[in-house]
Amino acid sequence: MTTDTVTATREAPGVADSISRPGLGAYLVCFRGIVWREVLRFLHQRERFLSALVRPLVWLFIFAAGFRQVLGVSIIPPYESYVLYEVFVTPGLVGMIQLFNAMQSSLSMVYDRETGAMRTLLVSPFPRSFLLSSKLIGGVAVSILQVYVFLGIAYFWEIEPPMLGYLTVLPALILSGLMLGSLALFMSSVIRQLENFAGVMNFVIFPMFFASSALYPLWRIRESSPLLYEICRLNPFTHAVELIRFALYGQIDWTSLAIVIGCTVLFLGAAVFAYNPSKGLIARRGGPGGSA
Repeated sequence: MTTDTVTATREAPGVADSISRPGLGAYLVCFRGIVWREVLRFLHQRERFLSALVRPLVWLFIFAAGFRQVLGVSIIPPYESYVLYEVFVTPGLVGMIQLFNAMQSSLSMVYDRETGAMRTLLVSPFPRSFLLSSKLIGGVAVSILQVYVFLGIAYFWEIEPPMLGYLTVLPALILSGLMLGSLALFMSSVIRQLENFAGVMNFVIFPMFFASSALYPLWRIRESSPLLYEICRLNPFTHAVELIRFALYGQIDWTSLAIVIGCTVLFLGAAVFAYNPSKGLIARRGGPGGSA
């Protein structure tokens, strides 16, 4: 590079910035590409779609029906009358769909990092926060599709929330999906190998699901174990389930809303930091493609 070229570049810093910084159109193309990649991956893996539905449907058709008489539910908000156990457990099963979908997204992140696809994505000129957020939104879109298919099947099992509830629950699904997906993104920076995913599922997914209000009301847990009640009350998944439960009936649980938003910001911030090439956990292991 000649002296005149260097001087011209220094005198016109906007030229260098325009070359190194993608424009709005490039951001939109990148966002669409990442989200569409997640959707296509889901559509091409039919067994993933079936497993995402079979799991909650087994709980709804078999478990809930078998425990209908044992686990009766009294009148508690947002319900205005006694409800069948199947009705009570449905929001928890919706949360289960989003929880397992988030963990599947975490698994795909680990796989992409091992095969080098994630390295290619993360070395692009786009900010890593934007790339991670785009992948997160793609995962949330997939989970919402699964949820509405499940609710459509559950409708024929006499799970009939108000028709408006199918619309009012959408913002709750987005927020809960973002929270669980952000947690999964952070976990993908901690999981080093695919073989470790099964252990993560056992020690993260199942405690989060069972130590929550997904399957039984909190007042029943408090009667049997005050310690377990406190654990359930502090579980972010509990508040995701309650946010969905109230939204299905056109109501808002403000406490759960605040906790879900706060946890989303915390988990997403931790994920962005973990994928930071100079400070995060990925950097300490030698980059996104490292096997350490």
